[in-house]
Amino acid sequence: MDFSFPSSDQKLGPQRLKFLDTFRKSCKRTILQMLRTSQSGHPGGSLSSLNILSVLYAFRLSQTEEKIVVSNGHISPGVYSILAEMGVVDPEDVIQGFRQIGSVFEGHVTRHIPGIYYGTGPLGIGVSVASGMAVAEKKKKTNKKVFVLVGDGELQEGQVHEMMLFAAKYKLNNFVVFVDANRVQLSDSLQNILPIDIAALFSAAKWNVLRIDGHDDEAIWHAIGEADKSDRPTVVVAETIMGKGIPELEEDGRQFKATWHGKVPKPDVIDQMLEKMPLDLEEQGMLATFRQDRNFRPPRTEFPDDLSPISLECGEPYEYSPDEMTDCRSAYGKALLDLAQRNKNVLASTADLSGSVKTDFVEKKLPDQFLEFGIAEQNMVSANGGLSLSSFVPFCSTFGAFMTSRAKDQARVNDINRTNVKMVSTHCGLSVGEDGPTHQVIDDMGSMEGLFHTHAIEPADPNHCDRIIRYAATHYGNFYVRMGRHKIPVLTKEDGSILYDKEYQYEYGKCDLLRTGKKVTIVASGPMVIQALKAREETGIDAEIIIASSNKQFDTTLEDSLRKTKKVLIVQDHNPYSGIASGVARFVAERNISLDFYQALGVREYQLSGKPEELYRSAGIGQEAIEEVLKKI
Repeated sequence: MDFSFPSSDQKLGPQRLKFLDTFRKSCKRTILQMLRTSQSGHPGGSLSSLNILSVLYAFRLSQTEEKIVVSNGHISPGVYSILAEMGVVDPEDVIQGFRQIGSVFEGHVTRHIPGIYYGTGPLGIGVSVASGMAVAEKKKKTNKKVFVLVGDGELQEGQVHEMMLFAAKYKLNNFVVFVDANRVQLSDSLQNILPIDIAALFSAAKWNVLRIDGHDDEAIWHAIGEADKSDRPTVVVAETIMGKGIPELEEDGRQFKATWHGKVPKPDVIDQMLEKMPLDLEEQGMLATFRQDRNFRPPRTEFPDDLSPISLECGEPYEYSPDEMTDCRSAYGKALLDLAQRNKNVLASTADLSGSVKTDFVEKKLPDQFLEFGIAEQNMVSANGGLSLSSFVPFCSTFGAFMTSRAKDQARVNDINRTNVKMVSTHCGLSVGEDGPTHQVIDDMGSMEGLFHTHAIEPADPNHCDRIIRYAATHYGNFYVRMGRHKIPVLTKEDGSILYDKEYQYEYGKCDLLRTGKKVTIVASGPMVIQALKAREETGIDAEIIIASSNKQFDTTLEDSLRKTKKVLIVQDHNPYSGIASGVARFVAERNISLDFYQALGVREYQLSGKPEELYRSAGIGQEAIEEVLKKI
C-alpha cells in the first residue's frame, strides 16, 4: 500500500485514497468506542470532518509539522481518534479515558495532548488564535502554514468576522481555514437558525475562496495545493454531511437534522454499528506500518510555572522626578518601546487606540513590532494568545471597559491555555472623566479575579508603572495591568526622595509602605494613593499608608500593618464589591487578623461626566471622603 507523501501538485491516487478509507474506518471505530464509554459527546461533527482531518494529518502535517487549531473543539472524538491512528496517543487510553475524571481526554480539545496547540470550546476563539500563530510564522520567516478547522455555525460569531478582516489586512497567505460546512448546528439547521453565505462573507473580506466536496479526499488535497499558491489567506468551504460514514447518523445529517450534534447512540446500538465495520488483520497491519513509517511525534506541551523568569533583556527603568507630572499610560508606552527595542520578540498591539493607550511609541519607531487590530478586541486578545504560544511576548492594549468586558471570554480561554499575554488597559475607573459611565470601568479588577493564571496589577505612579511593565514582560503568564488616563504626581518618601527609584525591585503581590503610622492602615491602589496621602497630610492623623498593587496577592507588609493598627480603610477607584477591597477582606480572614474597624471606599453607583477630581468627590472616594472617615476613627 502506498501512503508516501505526494507533492502538492500531485494527485493522491487510488492507493492513497484506499488507505485513507481504511484509516477513517479505524477512526470511526475509535470514535464509537469512545462514545460508548462516555455516553456523551459530539459524534455528528466529528464524523463530518474526518475527511478533512485525515488528509491533513496523514499527508501534510505529519510531514511539515505545521500547526493546526481545531476551533470547533467539541469535535474532540474526531481529533482524538486521528491522533490515536497517527500513533500520537494510545487508542485504548482514548477509548477508556474520554470525558472521564482524571483523564486528559477532555470533552473539548485540550493542550494537555500532543498535537493540540490550543484548547478550544467557546466558538469563534480558535480561528483568532490560529491567525496569531500565522502572524508569528510570518515574522519568523518559516514559510510554514497554519491550518484551522471551524464549523459553519461557528461563523455566526462576530469574532470570526473580526479575524477575517485582520487576516486579510496582514495578507496572511500562510493561513488556511477549513470550514466543515455540514449545514447543521446545535439545535437545528443553519437555514432555520441563522443562514450564512460563507463564500460571500470571505469573498467580501478579500480572501481566496475555494468550494469543495468535503468528503472528496482528492478535492481536499487539491485545495491544500491551491492554498500553497495563493497570495491571500485561504478559506476552503468543504460541504459535508453530519454523521458521515455511520448510516444511522448520516441519514439525519442528509436531512439537516441536529439529532446527532450532541447526542450519543446507546451502547447496544453502538455495538451493532461496530459489528458492521470490522477491521481485518490486513487492515490492522497496514495501519501499524503507516504509524511506524510516519513516526509522527508532535511536541508535548510544556506549561511553564506562573511568574517564572523569561529570558528577555529588561533594560534600565526610567526615573520620573517629583517635579514631573505625567500619566501611567505614557510611562507604559516608553517602557514598552524600550523593551521592544531590546527584544525583537516583544510586540505591541491595539484596537484603534494606539495614541490613547500609548502603543504608538512602538508603532512609530518599530512598525514591524506593532499590530493594529481595529475595533476588534476579541480577536486581538485571542490572536495575542496564539502569538504568545509561538515564542513572542505580546502586549495588547485598549480601554479597560473593552478589555475586560468584550474580551473577557477570550482572556478566560487564554487563561485555561496558560498563555503569556500582557493585557494593559488604560482609561480605567473614574479617571477617564468626561467620557461618562460607559467608559468609567469600575469592575475590571473583579473581572480578572477568578482567572487562575492571570495576574492583575495597578500601578500607583509612573515610576511604579515602568517597573511593573518590565516585570510583566520578563515573567511568564498572563497579566492584566490597569491604569487611568489623567496625570498623577510622582510618589516620594517622607524625606522627599523618590519612592520607586532605580533601586526598587517590583515583585508580584508586593505591598509598599508609603507612610508609617499607628492609628489606622489605609490600603490604597492606583490614583487613590495620592488622595490618601493628601488626606493624611490635611488631617494630621497618624495613618499608615500601604500601597497594594494587586487585588489577588498581598505580603507581610500589609499583614504587619493590620496587626499593628487593627483598623483598615481601603480606597480604590473601583466598585467596593471586588478588586482590592474583596482581596483585603479575604486576606484578613485567611490570616485570622482581628480588626476593630473595617471600611472600604469605592464607587457604589454609576457616575456622570466630569473631571477626575470632581468624580472622586462625587463618588465618595476622594480626599474629602477619606478625611471624613479618618476623623471618625
